[in-house]
This record gives sequence, structure tokens and C-alpha cells, in this order.
Amino acid sequence: MKRLIKTALRLKESPKDPTTSFQLWPSRPFTTTTTRLSQESPPTPIQLRAYQEECIQAVLTSITQGHKRLGISLATGAGKTVIFTHLIDRVTPPNPQATRTLILAHRRELVEQAARHCQSAYPNKTVEVELGNLQATGFADITVASMQSILSKDRLLKFDPSNYKLVLVDEAHHIVAPGYLKILEHMNLRQKQPESPTLVGVSATFSRSDGLKLGAAIDEIVYHKDYIDMIADKWLSEVVFTTVESRADLSGVRTKGAGGTGEFETASLSRAVNSPQLNDIVVRAWFAKAAPPKRQSTLVFCVDLSHVAALTERFRHHGIDARYVFGDTPAKERAETLEKFKKKEFPVLLNCGVFTEGTDIPNIDCVVLARPTRSRNLLIQMIGRGMRLHEGKENCHVIDMVASLDVGIITTPTLFGLDPDELVAEKTGGELLALAREGGEKKETAEGREKRMSKAAKKACPTGESYKVAFTEYDSVFDLISDAAGEKHIRAISQNAWVQVNPNKYVLSTDRDVMRLEKEVAETPRGKDGEEEGEKKTMWKGYVMRALSNGKSPWAAPREILRTMDFRDAVHGCDRFVAEFYAPFYISQRMPWRKAPASEGQLRFLNKLRSKLVPLEPGDITRGKAADMITKIKHGARGRFAELEAERKRRERISMYAEMEMQRREMEKVSVGPVAS
Repeated sequence: MKRLIKTALRLKESPKDPTTSFQLWPSRPFTTTTTRLSQESPPTPIQLRAYQEECIQAVLTSITQGHKRLGISLATGAGKTVIFTHLIDRVTPPNPQATRTLILAHRRELVEQAARHCQSAYPNKTVEVELGNLQATGFADITVASMQSILSKDRLLKFDPSNYKLVLVDEAHHIVAPGYLKILEHMNLRQKQPESPTLVGVSATFSRSDGLKLGAAIDEIVYHKDYIDMIADKWLSEVVFTTVESRADLSGVRTKGAGGTGEFETASLSRAVNSPQLNDIVVRAWFAKAAPPKRQSTLVFCVDLSHVAALTERFRHHGIDARYVFGDTPAKERAETLEKFKKKEFPVLLNCGVFTEGTDIPNIDCVVLARPTRSRNLLIQMIGRGMRLHEGKENCHVIDMVASLDVGIITTPTLFGLDPDELVAEKTGGELLALAREGGEKKETAEGREKRMSKAAKKACPTGESYKVAFTEYDSVFDLISDAAGEKHIRAISQNAWVQVNPNKYVLSTDRDVMRLEKEVAETPRGKDGEEEGEKKTMWKGYVMRALSNGKSPWAAPREILRTMDFRDAVHGCDRFVAEFYAPFYISQRMPWRKAPASEGQLRFLNKLRSKLVPLEPGDITRGKAADMITKIKHGARGRFAELEAERKRRERISMYAEMEMQRREMEKVSVGPVAS
């Protein structure tokens, strides 16, 4: 269907009319014509959902309170474009001159989508596009611009900030990137100013994996509704999760960012996961869980083009009509492929880097995550592709091909606060949340299960336990502080030498001060954010403790520097803080001194804890390992050992009483037959 939108091309022969029109064809990019936009009948107004109107009111209220740089956090599929297009007429101009709106996005698909919505919502306004070769005049009521295009040459200069009342940013988790900050600088929005336009950024993932603070561009998140809320309210499709252990070896995969704490490098990741064996695991998992008639439309996320091609071939090898699109697929071919996929003409569509943002394919009822990621935002974006409602769609099945925890990947269980190594089978989001609150699924090995079934067959006396629980025993404080298993996850996502004092507390020592990261669980009061009384929220808080020299106390009172619900964000935030104030020599886990033998002072300190054990000698332990063990002792490991020791003694008592009960029953057993005299 053809749709007409006014463009941004100035006509020399008609200086009083700065616009012309062009047609947007579903199968190709924008093309220009010189005909005037025909007068269409007013479109049927869109009926806003209750939460969409609530969101708009939250923005308007914040503006009346004097706020200028606002954020809206909405789940994928919540209708972000609908909300911000309806904001345009609802925001009052600060003065008669400032009536225009600028909409910014970073991808062509998002620009085109926003332009369609604006033309539909405001047929009597001029809508211009700044995209590639299409250049806006700067005089339109609404301009929708690609971030890359508006920064090209001097194209930004034609947008006079004094004429704008509103700047809207789609996928605003990108807003602190240098390009966006340059645009905000031009629009007088780097700091709040009385005469600047109002900035509203919209995103489903308001967090940054690189540690950059969104506060550089946004002052306040005025509304939040995540996918769990949307599913519960029936605005999004229910999602069923299954994790599959792919056994991919990611230990050699390079990562981006300082210290290797960022996302995986694409080429390096592709070499690790793109093998016939691993691709066959993906296809077999799909056959087991999602092959028709179980699922009709599966979207597969791959690493790069070579991975897409190889995995597509494996699907086809097994007789499945699988097709693919990627960044360089011609627009016409991409549109035709998507249209056939939406009509369910083939069951599997593979892609790389195309459908993570701004994609509306509501018939997707299965998402296969064939590419590991260290980015929580990317994981949510990929899962979100399957959350839109569609006729006849009961839920969306997300199949997550997980790999090694050692490299800090983010998997579906981590979104719900579960152990990143947790494997789940067809669990809904609500069930995963319940598991997280209960401490995760109880794991039972095949060997343990056989033993339990064997005991049941022999009708042994029941022990009262319905599953096997694995405990880690520590015979001494030294054994406890020697165990580095707790650091495995945090050191996979941080370049610094964090140590785990207990499951809810991590510590990082500098040359003088200490960073502390603690998990706290608090109950939500009744009525707050619509939550019921007693609902528990987990929060990670970061503190800095300054060293004192007055002799009364070694540390000043802890000063809170951050709080967040996401562990990864908390670690990156603390790392960014210490990078500003402390030398890497003392905090980085990669410093050469950490590999040297332990010092005499370190050995004396640690040998006091070994009591009757053979004393440590130079060369038995590295200086870095010794420093980590001493940090644990100084910050609570003794108390942790006391807790474990008390728990061990409690279990011993329970075991003793159970053994006594078994003996008593054996002695009092009644058998059929003669009674002994």
C-alpha cells in the first residue's frame, strides 16, 4: 500500500513552498516526486491503552514541574512510537515561536516507522525526513532524522533550537553516545536550560553495559512498565523459556571495551560458535521444542553472516524451509521475505544484527538465541521480538543456547535473578521469578537420581528429603578463604580483583580504601508503584569506605555511591568509580605483581589461620591470591565460617536424630509369625 509523506526537499521554482512529497513503498527506500500531497480524509484516531495515557500524563506532569530531560522505560511491544507521536500535540510550546518537534533515531527502519506514525496521526502537519540523501528543510512541524545523517557535514545547523518545543529520541539507551551528545549540545540540552526544548527519550532497556551514565543526557525516568508487568496485564504475550547447554568454548573469544569487559567481538565469537556440531545442537533443540505444529514462526539470532549461512544450511539439510536476512540484504528482498514470514509461508527466519530493535513481526512464536551475549540489553531486545500479541498465539517459546559462565555471558535465567548456570525447561517468566525468590531450582544429578530410585525400590526408611542437595564443606577458615569459586562470575565481567566474602557481599581493596558491593532485599510498602504489601525487591548497593588514621576505627562510615537491581550494572558502576580515583596497579586482577610469590608478611598472617596445618612456604601461593585471602578475612570471612560451621553442626544433629529414629523403628518392627517367648 502506498503512503504519502511530505519530505524535506526545497523547490527552487517554488520558494514559498519548501516541501514536496514522496512515496514510501514497502519494498524500497524513499523516492521523491514533485507532486503535492493529496488531501486525505482524517484517519481514525488511535485509542490509547490505559498505561499509554498514564505514561503521557506522567511526562506532562514532569514538564509542568520544570523538568526538561525525561526518560520513559517501556517494554518492547508496548507501543513506544504511538506514545511519543501522541506527545507531540499534548506538549505545550514554551513560547509562540517554539512549535516544532525533532525525532531522532539511529536506524533507517526506526526513522521510517516514526515517519509513518506521524503522518498518520497528523495529516495536516508537515512531516520531513532527514535520512541519507533525503534532506529536511528545518522548517517542518515534525522532522524525523537519522542520527548519522543529521550529523553529516553541516546538516545539523539548519535546526534552530529556539524553534523547537520537543526533541524525542527512540531507543534512548544510545543517547549518551558521542553523536547524540553532539546533537543535544546543539539543541541546548546538555544541561537543563529555561529556553531549551523538552527532551523525551524512550527505551525498553535503560542501562549501559559500558558503564556510561545515562544521567549525562536524562535527568529523570518518569514512567516505567517492564515486560513482566505487561505480560501480567495481558498487553504482551506470555513467554516460555528453555535453556540448552551448547557446550561452546568461549574462553578464547575476545571482548570489546577497556579490560575486556564489554560485548564479544563478532568475528571471534563466530569462530567459537559456528561449527557443524554446535549448529546441529541448535537445530536438534529446535526440532525437539519448536518444530511445526508446535510453533509456526521461529526467529533465530546468529552472530554474523557466516553463522547465518551455515545455520541456515543445517536447517535446510534437515528439510526445513529456512530463510535469512542480514544488514546488507536489499530493501526490496528484505520486505518480500518479511511479508512471506508474516504470512507463515515458511517456518524459520534467521538474522544477524537486523531484528534487535524496531521490528514488528507479531506472529513470531519462537525465538532461538544462537548467539551468546554479555549484554543484558541485547538479550532483552532479542526476547522482545516474540512478545507481541497475535491472533491464535498462546505464548512465545524462547530457546536460549547458553555457553560457559566463565566468560560472563548473560542468559535468560539472569534476567530473573537466578544463578547464571541455571538450566531451565519451559518455564514462564512468572515461574522464573518464583524460582529466583526460592533460591533457584534444586539440581539432582543422574547418579543421584538413580541412587534415590534404588533406595525407594528397596523400601528403605524415608529420610524426609525429596531431592538431593549438594553442600560445599569447609574444614577451616583457611579453606573458606582459599575457595575462589565465588569470584568466577564477577571476575568474568570485571577486570578488577573483586573477592566474594559471602554470597551477598563482594569487596575490592585499593591501596587505602575499600569498595563494597552488597545485595539487599527489602519488602515494598503497600500501595507503592501498584505493588502489594510484602513483595520483595532485590537491590545491589555500592559503597566506598575511606581509610582512617585516627586509631579509633580503621574505616569511615560507608558512603553509598550507587544502587541498581542488576548485578552486572552494579559491578560496572563501581568499576567506573574506582577507575576515576584509584590506580589500576592496586585493583586490577591483571597486574604482574599478583603472579609473584607471596610476601613474608602475607605468609605470617595466613599461617596463623592454618593452626595445625603445615605452614605455607614462599612459592606455595602467589601474592595476588594471598592478598585476596587477607581481604576476605578483614571483611567478614570469619563470620561466614562461623555461620557455615553452625549449619554443619545442625545437619550433623539432624542426621544423628534420623539414625536414632531408624534404629528405634528397626527394634520395634512388628512381623507376622510366632511371638518369641
